[in-house]
Amino acid sequence: MSLRTPLGRVLGLGTAREGTEHWLAQRVSAVALLLLGAWFVIAIVMLDGLDHAAAVAFVAAPWNGVLLMLLSVTLAYHSYLGVQVVVEDYVHAPGIKVVSLMLSRFTHLFVAVAAVYAIVRVGIGA
Repeated sequence: MSLRTPLGRVLGLGTAREGTEHWLAQRVSAVALLLLGAWFVIAIVMLDGLDHAAAVAFVAAPWNGVLLMLLSVTLAYHSYLGVQVVVEDYVHAPGIKVVSLMLSRFTHLFVAVAAVYAIVRVGIGA
């Protein structure tokens, strides 16, 4: 027995079947952010100094640079997923919804690429 209306069955309208994947991606990225965020806080607390030279030396260390890139990309991805849910739930005008989702995607992608570029630039220049 189906709970869908006859018209819904004929038109093929219904769930997009992406909700579970989206939910799981948010949870996995949240766990990754917990681990990477804990590492970042501990690493900053353990720095010798809070000056520019110490920060550049921190970013220039290979593992720190890689983990900072992972933190930046994961943070941008998790933020994108959250903003997408808010826009899909609360923006009802179709045109504004599409423009908002596209603007959100490009903004988050730009921020992630800029963060990775900055980390690589500081890491190589050190």
